[in-house]
Amino acid sequence: MATEWQGMRSYATQQPIGIFDSGVGGLTVLQELKRQLPNEKIVYFADTARVPWGSRSQAEIIEFVQQILTWMQTQQVKMVVMACNTSSALALETVRSQFDLPMLGLILPAAKAAIKYGQKIGVIATTATVQSMAYVDAIMETEKNAQVWQVACPEFVPLIEADRIHDSYTFDIAQKYLAPLIEAEIDTLVMGCTHYPHLIELFKQILPSHVKFIDPAKYVVKAVSQELEILGLGDRRKNAMKIYDSKFYDSKFYVSGDPEQFGQLSSRWLGYTPLVQNVELAPSIHLPSPKAEELVLTEMADTFELLS
Repeated sequence: MATEWQGMRSYATQQPIGIFDSGVGGLTVLQELKRQLPNEKIVYFADTARVPWGSRSQAEIIEFVQQILTWMQTQQVKMVVMACNTSSALALETVRSQFDLPMLGLILPAAKAAIKYGQKIGVIATTATVQSMAYVDAIMETEKNAQVWQVACPEFVPLIEADRIHDSYTFDIAQKYLAPLIEAEIDTLVMGCTHYPHLIELFKQILPSHVKFIDPAKYVVKAVSQELEILGLGDRRKNAMKIYDSKFYDSKFYVSGDPEQFGQLSSRWLGYTPLVQNVELAPSIHLPSPKAEELVLTEMADTFELLS
């Protein structure tokens, strides 16, 4: 019996970690995860057919995430990382109660890191993330004396997905978005979208040199490492990577849109053109949120009381 359990545990530890985003932004999390945890296998999904997510409603985001997590379960992942700040802000708490999977988001790890570096914190993010106030709440909950300024940057993701990082127009837009944060004299900048670290060299040209940059990928992967240790799911195979040329050899890539387009764009950061497969996601089951379930139960109780 002990041998059977050990075999099951060994099988589970070697299962992949699922990472998803709307596009190439989540590759910053993938890169950081392979840097810190090189033995881990990865299943990466990009919802490129519906990118960007930043202007979507909460209901849409929750439905997208439900569909992706349902598919992730078929890939037998042992953990899921939401490599998307928008879904971390708008969907994480809802879907955690609906799926039997360890899940980690970006907001809290990044917020905790930000207050270690400064007290005047700027946050750049998608419109949906900014409107959710998730970063403001997380930072202020951790450090009540911190000051936080947010700027929605809706044009960044489409520009990055279109491979226009070095366009003069992108530089002009970045200057416009960062101007109020320069005026506020921030000392720390949270890049509240996983796409944004792709623009960090541009940000460094615009912001004062003393500003510290917070890339949530670095801190969520630390949280992943800790969670794997607690759950006993870390892949401890020794020297598993040495016989392979690419550190991404055991990463599998899937998209809801054009595989070739994603492969070509991602090669800029991966250092090679990956094999990418298209996936057609099944419609979500529209699982009720915990609050909705609670409301239904309350209504049922009220009905029974009237009937009794």
